[in-house]
Amino acid sequence: MLVGVPRERAAGECRVAATPESVKKLLALGAQVCVEAGAGEAARYADTAYAQAGARVTTAAETLAADVVLAVRRPVAEQLAAMRPGALLVGFADPHAGGLDALAQAGLSVLAVELIPRISRAQGMDALSSQANIAGYRAVLEATSHYRRFLPLMMTSAGTAKPSRVVILGVGVAGLQAIATARRLGAQVEAFDVRPETREQVLSLGAKFIDIDLGESGAGAGGYARELSAQAQQRQQELLGERLKAADIIITTALIPGRPAPVLVPEAVVQGMRPGSVIVDLAAANGGNCPLTEADRVVEKHGVTLVGITDYPSRVATDASAFYARNLLNLLELALRKDEAGTRIELDLQDEIIAAALAVQAGTLRFAKP
Repeated sequence: MLVGVPRERAAGECRVAATPESVKKLLALGAQVCVEAGAGEAARYADTAYAQAGARVTTAAETLAADVVLAVRRPVAEQLAAMRPGALLVGFADPHAGGLDALAQAGLSVLAVELIPRISRAQGMDALSSQANIAGYRAVLEATSHYRRFLPLMMTSAGTAKPSRVVILGVGVAGLQAIATARRLGAQVEAFDVRPETREQVLSLGAKFIDIDLGESGAGAGGYARELSAQAQQRQQELLGERLKAADIIITTALIPGRPAPVLVPEAVVQGMRPGSVIVDLAAANGGNCPLTEADRVVEKHGVTLVGITDYPSRVATDASAFYARNLLNLLELALRKDEAGTRIELDLQDEIIAAALAVQAGTLRFAKP
């Protein structure tokens, strides 16, 4: 059985779906591995390192014609045309945004890592969490690079600078890492989430939790947030507004699977913030938690810098690729069977992880938008 690792074609994507370390483990599972020349270059994994690990460094066509194709992003049309019916694609498939029809029409099976359930047994396969963790860390660094003052308390003979006030909106994986990173840099940190159960996590990291009575809980299925009622959304904006205006840096991370990002920082709040403040909007790719955010751009509006970067993991591409490659390896172990005849793909729908992640099976679309 041949596993192919093509070079990513999406603009700005620097990650790769396998590393020399994960190649060795794939070989131990009985697979052969081919890697497109230059696939790991942007993540600082050289072709020679893949060759030394036992992979064959080859053309795009050969990697895409493999039995199993490991990818970061969904293949572009040119790549999809080179894949063979019956192959298994493993990676981010963006099922909520559509586009799975094309993968089904190509006769593929698709394990979409976004659909992996949040259960204990699947933690090592949870690519959404591993990459969100990186995004939360990097978001704080981006904020500090655009904020023209110190984050920690600074006392010098020339005077004293007060610690910056940082507010994190959304306490998922990215939010928790942003809290931890901002605290390590010495900022005063507050955080808010519509799920009351996140309060203890915020306090455990040394930050303050913003307690607001919305009249309802935003806790949804699988540990995710759910969309609030229009009344609760309005109350949230009203009660949060003054706290947000007092912040030096706001980092927003709130997303609801399959829906546009909720508006947490309306324009009126931005207008009320001090000049030089910074908003880092991790939901920029989904419309933004601030309506003034522009995806993939850094802009200034009302004296506030809004950071709409959407490729945070690619900015830490070496480690992001290493984490992601391990996630895919752990998932693939569930789909491979090794016996006297060799290694083969076996998608066991009795396994709750495979059943949840299998968005397309042999050309048949299984995923349905909620």
